[in-house]
Order: sequence, then structure tokens, then C-alpha cells
Amino acid sequence: MNKLFKYNRLSKEDAVLLLVDHQAGLISLVQDFSPNEFKNNVLALTACGKYFKLPTILTTSFEDGPNGPLVPEIKEIFPDAPYVARPGNINAWDNEDFVNAIKKTGRKQLIIAGVVTEVCVAFPALSAIEEGYEVFVVTDASGTFNEVTRDAAWMRMQAAGVQMMSWFGVACELHRDWRNDVEGLGALFSNYLPNYRNLMTSYFAVSKK
Repeated sequence: MNKLFKYNRLSKEDAVLLLVDHQAGLISLVQDFSPNEFKNNVLALTACGKYFKLPTILTTSFEDGPNGPLVPEIKEIFPDAPYVARPGNINAWDNEDFVNAIKKTGRKQLIIAGVVTEVCVAFPALSAIEEGYEVFVVTDASGTFNEVTRDAAWMRMQAAGVQMMSWFGVACELHRDWRNDVEGLGALFSNYLPNYRNLMTSYFAVSKK
């Protein structure tokens, strides 16, 4: 047993969601997930941010160029979220407005997802670790060219202390206890995990007897 390990759970009161460079052009580079699967995962994580009322910061890189605009569904879910259109910074952490938006929340747990994994996710994740933040990268809402590239990025981040999670794991750790809200979170899961509808159908059938 590792006596030095401390399980710091994600907290609704201390977490910030950072969606980095999910742009119409960049997203076409993602090959480690199918296009439909990846977009579903990104929107599922975005929906989790809204459900748990997490401060959420959106950022894009060079959107007037080939990277393209932010995926519109994300903006629709968070129309009023801080939105930082970086003019050229590859590492979002190099952008003062982005970092200031994070600091303004007063929170220390950063949930990060983006495109591409080894650059737009890894660079700010490593920078945030250096600044003393807890960083949680959402693996299935971050994408890149292939699995070899992705795995190398994951190993680099893990070596620095970044924690790797899925969007479903993020949701469950934030929720803590099903008794907090069965139907609300169940509906969210059903929207993005079609097979989860079977569980909710079973639940409703039993609960209404």
C-alpha cells in the first residue's frame, strides 16, 4: 500500500472545466476516435459541465486560420462562458486572458479536454501542474492523429502528475451518490450513452410500481 497516496476527488466546489480548441478544422485531425464517437464524448463532457454548474472556460487557437471556429454546439451549451480566442498562442497557458479567467474562479482543480492531445491538452496541463493546480485530463474528449501519438502524450502528462479520466468517470466522481439525483444524471447519461437508456427504462419500471 502506498501510504503517500491521497485520493483527492473531483469536487463540484473546486473544479473548473477547460475546453481547449475543439474547433471545426482541428477536430478533423482526430483519428484515435471515430468522428461521431468523439463529438459525442465532447458534448457529453460539456453537458456534464452544465449539469454540475462548473465554471467553464472556452478557448480557441487562431480560429481565423485553418483551425476554424469553435464547434457550435459547445457555444450553444455555454453561451455566456468566458471565451478566449487566442490570436496565436499554441499553449493556452501562454495567454494571459485564459490564465486570468481560471484564476478568477478561485478554484484549483482543472478538468481539461481538447484537440490535439499532445499539444493543446498537454501543454496547458503541464503548465498548470507546474503552477500547483490539480489537473484531470478527459481522455475520451481529447483527440489526436493516432493512438501512438496519444499514448505518448498520456505518458508524458501522467509522469508529471496529471490524472487521466473518462467523461463518465468525471461525472460519477462529481456526483458522489446516486441519491443526489437519479433521474437528472440518468437522463444525461442516456443522451450520450444509448445503452444506458436500458438501465433507466428498468429503473423507471421498478420505481413506478
